[in-house]
Amino acid sequence: MNSVPEGSAAAGPGRADPGTSASVTPFPSVTPFPGVDASVSASVPESVSGAVAESVPESVQEAVGGAGSGALGRSPGAGPGAPQWKTSLEILRSLDSGPRGLVEARAEERLARFGENVLPAWRPVPWPRRFVRSLRDPFTSVLLCLGLVSAVVSAWGTACVILALVAVSCLLRSAEEHRADRSTAALRDLVATTATVVRRVSPDAAPLEREVPVADLVPGDVIRLGPGDLVPADVQVLRAGGLTVHQSALTGESAPVAKHPLDTPDPALAGAGPFAQPQLCFQGSSVTSGSGTAVIVATGGATRFAAAHDGRARQRGASAFDRSVQGISWTLIRFMLLTPPLVLMANAALRGRGLETLPFAVAVAVGLTPEMLPVIVTTALARGASRLARTSGVIVKRLPALHDLGAVDVLCLDKTGTLTEDRPVVAAAVDGADRPDPEVLRWAALSALWTLQLAELPAPDALDEAVLDAAEEAEGWGACAAYEGVAALPFDPVRRVATAVVRRPGRLGVHTLVTKGAVEAVLERCALGGDERERLLALADRKAESGLRLLAVARADRPARPGAYTPADERGLTFVGLVALRDVPAPSAAEALGVLARRGVTVKVLTGDHPGTAARACADLGLGLRTGAGTSAGTGAGTDGAAGSGSKAGSGTGADAGTAIEYGDVVTAELVDTLSDAELARVADRTTVFARCTPEHKARIVSALRAAGHTTGFLGDGVNDLPALHAADVGICPRNAVDVAREAADVVLAEKDLTAIDRAVLAGRHSSGNIATYLRITLSSNLGNVIAMLTAGLMLPFLPMLPAQVLVQNLCFDAAQLAFAFDRPAASALRRPAVLRSRDFLRFITGFGLLNAAADLATFGVLALALHNAAGDGEAAFHAGWFTENLLTQALVMVLLRTGRSAAERRAGGPLRAAAAGLAVVGVLLPLTPVGPLLGMSALPPLYYLLLGSVLGLYTVGLTAARRRYERRHPADDESGRDLRKTDAGR
Repeated sequence: MNSVPEGSAAAGPGRADPGTSASVTPFPSVTPFPGVDASVSASVPESVSGAVAESVPESVQEAVGGAGSGALGRSPGAGPGAPQWKTSLEILRSLDSGPRGLVEARAEERLARFGENVLPAWRPVPWPRRFVRSLRDPFTSVLLCLGLVSAVVSAWGTACVILALVAVSCLLRSAEEHRADRSTAALRDLVATTATVVRRVSPDAAPLEREVPVADLVPGDVIRLGPGDLVPADVQVLRAGGLTVHQSALTGESAPVAKHPLDTPDPALAGAGPFAQPQLCFQGSSVTSGSGTAVIVATGGATRFAAAHDGRARQRGASAFDRSVQGISWTLIRFMLLTPPLVLMANAALRGRGLETLPFAVAVAVGLTPEMLPVIVTTALARGASRLARTSGVIVKRLPALHDLGAVDVLCLDKTGTLTEDRPVVAAAVDGADRPDPEVLRWAALSALWTLQLAELPAPDALDEAVLDAAEEAEGWGACAAYEGVAALPFDPVRRVATAVVRRPGRLGVHTLVTKGAVEAVLERCALGGDERERLLALADRKAESGLRLLAVARADRPARPGAYTPADERGLTFVGLVALRDVPAPSAAEALGVLARRGVTVKVLTGDHPGTAARACADLGLGLRTGAGTSAGTGAGTDGAAGSGSKAGSGTGADAGTAIEYGDVVTAELVDTLSDAELARVADRTTVFARCTPEHKARIVSALRAAGHTTGFLGDGVNDLPALHAADVGICPRNAVDVAREAADVVLAEKDLTAIDRAVLAGRHSSGNIATYLRITLSSNLGNVIAMLTAGLMLPFLPMLPAQVLVQNLCFDAAQLAFAFDRPAASALRRPAVLRSRDFLRFITGFGLLNAAADLATFGVLALALHNAAGDGEAAFHAGWFTENLLTQALVMVLLRTGRSAAERRAGGPLRAAAAGLAVVGVLLPLTPVGPLLGMSALPPLYYLLLGSVLGLYTVGLTAARRRYERRHPADDESGRDLRKTDAGR
């Protein structure tokens, strides 16, 4: 991961066209940023323009000066979406605010009046709505329909039991989801997004900057914006320094847009939409570079982001695990819907029975339904998320993401801060002849120091920190202190350089521009001949191939002037030299990579760095790179300086280069651009390191891996990681990531290292393993019971079980099944990604379901023998005998088919063991209690229990043998995968 945008100088050499940027006023100037020149295209799609129609509540309209006024109002006669133009002073007056911010008492009053700055979709779901929403679950909906059908045929007992089952399921699910939401909300508060706001204690007090939760912001608040910040509300810019924002969440435009105050009308913007206005920023945008001060004009549901998205921006498509479960579930639902008519037709044809068997047919269909699935899933995930937060400080913001963590088999990440330390160290500073030169480091430190101070950057990036530390250690601060800063042009991802303007001691009337950044970008701005430029590029290329990160430094003297400096002044520079930096491997990275490999997770590095830099860092950690892979190819990229260097794959052109890719090769973004999606999927499957990646490349590679059938996780912490965070099955970021990345991520790590991810993956597999165990055991048991009841219904002159008995049996089993959410899976279930393969899954439940049906049918013989000469009601005794046998076999299945190769030889977990024992006790004692006769059951003779013990013993032996045979015929395929990954890691 990078602490700076990937397009920054951290990416090493590379050609980029210099772009335009907002002007910067010389320091210190009284007039804030006059003459700003930033034209912004208004290419907003019609669908978006329509979605962001005016939606400002009256209360907010009053706050901004009346209906139709304010930054979001419209001018008379303006077209749809055209905002009314107001100067900074006018907007502050209309909001009853000022440059010094609101008084605290006024802010509290507005917070009570307008409400919290929270999107309506993020507010807590009321309990009644949550209960009604739980009825939309496929299984719950079918149960409800079956209950209504029973009521229609006047089977009131059956209908009451079914509806009670629906109510219990919905109540349990609603309670668990409510508790999970409260837990998730509490965890989210630990990383609640904040904003820097300017407020005063009293009207006469001095303004103070402080961090407040975004939810506490109100119209009229004056806020500060910096790189990586989310724009917390709709705002009008009051002051800006190189401020650019991403508006893709609202407009779909991928390029950053310059923002600056506009205190005179611009005729070119008269008919433009709101997003083209340079003085307006909207909630949902993120600051790419620069800094600024703005006043809030709309919050919460009054923002255009709320109007355009209405909560849909937070929805994701189904993950691979969800799709597998849904596929299996709907297959079973279809079979269940076919069961009642089949039972009716069979009984009518063979026994001459009519609609009197409908309640039994409905009860059989209910018996097949895993009605506790929503409750088990929610409980297992909520417990896993809470335990993960409590023990490891990892916050799961989206509960289904815990599913996906358990299924992740490919983890994509940047190397900086994860495989290597956040901050590189300076290895050398050389001139154009590759000779050590301390002056190069001094000029680089001057540029970093004054850019940081004059451009209002919140903190230096990692490269600037390394340069400043190296200069301090070299005792170069004495000379730097004599320089006076004048102005700064901060770094942006288009120009790929940063410039500081300083006044040198003893040089009156002269300003010196000091520029540093990517080698290609700096050399393009230098007054050099073609041969000299190519020589310096070759020098930088050789150093980059050895794994160094490079900054080029250049300077130029200009006559002093009071006007603003712009990127146009970055021309005709004199080349000073190169600063080489190297990455320091993270202490725990090598060990964590080995652990992830043993768990079946393949790590792929997607970085904006030079291929040589990436290859060296990964090779040092043993991450699947062949010796010399980073230096085996020349400079096949042609005009792109060194883009093709260090990668065998990058040395070709066109899609045919993919044929040369082998395990361990480094692939550059240049090659990715030549590949189709299908070709990229094949290349990504075999490649460990991708270099020179832009945010769009990262997202495309992640999407290609998903298309190839992998469940992917992406670890990122910067604005440039947003597309990939959204493209992955699971977006992961550290707690200290920029606000916009933290909001986009599904999982927030307490620590910025791979060991934290390993713990999160284990927690995901723990929860997913329990859910898979529940599905296997419940569905195989239910299928066996249904087959046995259908067979017995055709063989016996009476129904094998009354509908009420079937439903009471299901309720008992359902209560016991809750223990699955609290079980501890066997170690073997944690060694591989938790993926449900539909074919294997259905094979499992079919095989063991038939075995369970055989045990049930064998009980018929036992009952016939035990009840042959017994006095009393034989039908009631038969019902009691089968009821007891069903619950006892289900208790055995819960223990014997628990997840894991050797789980049966071990003791089951405490909750599962207690639940199975309780189920067995209920099965034996319930027919003997006063409740038994009410359900149509009577006491059984002692002989039955002796014979039943023999049947259960044989069933146990058969179940154990079948399980071992299944494991031999269908071994876990993670063994070969782990062998392959170990071999690959050792190459």
